[in-house]
Amino acid sequence: MAAMHRRYHHGDLRAALLTRAEQTLREKGPGALSLRELARDLGVSHAAPSRHFKDKQALLDALALAGFDRLHETLAASREAGETFPDRLGGLVRAYVDFAVANAELLDLMYTVKHDPAASEALIAAAHRLGAMAEEMVAEGQRDGEVREGPVDSIALPVFTTLHGFASFAMSSVLSAEQVAAGLDAVIAYMLRGCAP
Repeated sequence: MAAMHRRYHHGDLRAALLTRAEQTLREKGPGALSLRELARDLGVSHAAPSRHFKDKQALLDALALAGFDRLHETLAASREAGETFPDRLGGLVRAYVDFAVANAELLDLMYTVKHDPAASEALIAAAHRLGAMAEEMVAEGQRDGEVREGPVDSIALPVFTTLHGFASFAMSSVLSAEQVAAGLDAVIAYMLRGCAP
């Protein structure tokens, strides 16, 4: 497997570039990303990446978009596992925090690139899909009588800003792994109180 990171022989160069770029992001941060270095790591010509990414920003956008897609899949799977609103919310909170801790640099990049004025429409749409998922979960809870009445966005916003704030503390090591594990139940209970009928 390590050899795959060193040399690229055939297959999907775009996917190989993204995989290696995410590894570099995780190990060294976004400042260390360079199309020329990625090409060298994969054993291709320094011009080869330009067939897939016109510049470093295009690579960062593609990384962020792939991150939003993975996060969306992770959260969608967690939602489907719960029958009640508390179960679905608890699953979503745990999945989001797990993703944040495991992919701290990627999540940070995702939210940074999303707010860039030059962000692509695909990237903006991917970010909005997460918000729409949150609002749909609240709306389902309202239909089932498990969430208080009121505008869905005004209920979802404080819940999910609390979630992102807790996840940010977890991924930046403000909270230890033990504090994250111990604090998750309290955070979920706090969110549920805010949603309660």
